[in-house]
Amino acid sequence: MTDAAVPTLYDWLGGLPALLRLTERFYERVKDDALLGPVFEHMGGEHPAHVAAFLAEVLGGPAAYSADHGGHPHMIRQHLHRHLCQAQRRAWVALLLDTADELGMPDDPEFRSALVGYLEWGSRLAVINSQPGAVVDADAPMPKWGWGEVKGPYAG
Repeated sequence: MTDAAVPTLYDWLGGLPALLRLTERFYERVKDDALLGPVFEHMGGEHPAHVAAFLAEVLGGPAAYSADHGGHPHMIRQHLHRHLCQAQRRAWVALLLDTADELGMPDDPEFRSALVGYLEWGSRLAVINSQPGAVVDADAPMPKWGWGEVKGPYAG
């Protein structure tokens, strides 16, 4: 199979309709979660669609989030001063993966490994960016996630 024939993670999971189902159901479930509910209680009804658009872009879909909201710097700003903790981060990842299972999203090891890799990486950045002293790099590039690459500060 050539690289051109390898689907993006976005295409593999079913595109924006699948991500909208995922985020809408996830945020329905968040309301009943004792640890996560308070974190998201102020989010408006458009929040699931914004997160779906962000995930779509990260996973290889259209750049609508960047065009409409300002890309990764905007997402970072959403986490400033929220004081997220590791327990909340772990609960967020677990609930999102449970929701993916509930909705029958692809569960092949290759896809789930890539998805979990991004969720771990991104959620850890969210915790870092929610702590006192965090600042937004106005030039922060949008993360691009695919099949199996490692992201982050490693510069070996």
